[in-house]
Amino acid sequence: MSFWIVAIILALGVSGYLAFVLARARKEAAPGEAFDIQVYRDQLKEVERDLARGLISEAEAAQVRTEVSRRLLEADKAAARKIAEGNDGAPAKAQPWLAYLTGALVIAGTLVIYLQIGAPGYPDLPLTERIAAAEQARADRPGQADAEEQAAPNMPQAQVNERHAELMQQLREALKQRPDDLEGHVLLARNEAALGNFKAAYEAQQRVIELKGDQATGEDYSALADMMILAAGGYVSPEAEAALIKALQLDPTNGAAQYYSGLMFAQTGRPDVAFRIWRDLLESSPSDAPWVPPIREQILIVAQDAGVRYELPAAEGAGAGPIVPGGPSAEDIAAAQDMTPEERQQMVSSMVNRLARRLATEGGTADEWARLISALGVLGETGRAQAIWTEAKAVFANTPDKLAIVREAARQAGLLAQ
Repeated sequence: MSFWIVAIILALGVSGYLAFVLARARKEAAPGEAFDIQVYRDQLKEVERDLARGLISEAEAAQVRTEVSRRLLEADKAAARKIAEGNDGAPAKAQPWLAYLTGALVIAGTLVIYLQIGAPGYPDLPLTERIAAAEQARADRPGQADAEEQAAPNMPQAQVNERHAELMQQLREALKQRPDDLEGHVLLARNEAALGNFKAAYEAQQRVIELKGDQATGEDYSALADMMILAAGGYVSPEAEAALIKALQLDPTNGAAQYYSGLMFAQTGRPDVAFRIWRDLLESSPSDAPWVPPIREQILIVAQDAGVRYELPAAEGAGAGPIVPGGPSAEDIAAAQDMTPEERQQMVSSMVNRLARRLATEGGTADEWARLISALGVLGETGRAQAIWTEAKAVFANTPDKLAIVREAARQAGLLAQ
């Protein structure tokens, strides 16, 4: 109620001031002839001064007096006539009504604008209360199942050829018979994600984490959160948040988990926290990191919402694409359709060799080097893993944060002392 009292007082004050200005202008208004009269009077005084100083003769002074006096009389008559007719430069009854109208428009306009963009009845909200409200909104937000249901109508459908679909179905059926097949579920999760079947992908990834147990990595949990978020149309649910927390506990440098954590805070009313996370991640990541493009697209809006002036760093190059990498090709699936350990070993070795060749010729991110070392460790190729780790130490010697990512992979692969 106090807000409305103050608002009305301010509006009336502005309206009263405008009315005062208009009334004063009317009072001071005078016909144009009044100005001429003053000029002519000044000219007569000037003639007397010139005559006294000897600048003009008496005859010249008399001639000027006659002409100026004639013009003075004409101006005086014209002014008197206009006053008698009520035409003194502003209609006598128009300006008060203009003042009233202006005041009414100010009050009405203020009310309309506030009702459009304001929040009538909304109390003051100090910072502590805003933070508490954001925390409550975060706690009460919809779960994964509800988010998937809302996102389902807008989810794109992947186009899959008949042969590919047949191979995927064979893979699914085979895993029903072998629910404890870790490598099979890893393959299934990747391929379901590549096909856009994100719900099936994260269910397979959950099984991967269950089978790994204490050996599950931060990347495993980050991939799980990634698939859950995509299944929910980009929304970070409480279930996805739990996976992100676990991922960052195991690997605080995981870029994808950091990006999605920032997204979660942006979605739950904490743009200040989201901005800090994204700024640090953007400024410490290589230009080809997959989370760099989405951060660059959103960080200025988040900074504005957080009340921070931020200048976006110049882009050094295009990002590497979506955060979720494409899964193995149809040929990879075909190679694994019988799901025998020997064939699967060959398939994984082929994929690892392709990654090793690309890193050797084109280079790559610290995460890719870490994945290669981890894969070689799983395959039991400790000698190759050690060689890759030695090379990585030279590649990332000047970037300790990136070297730490690769070092952790080397530690988990048994190349370093625990």
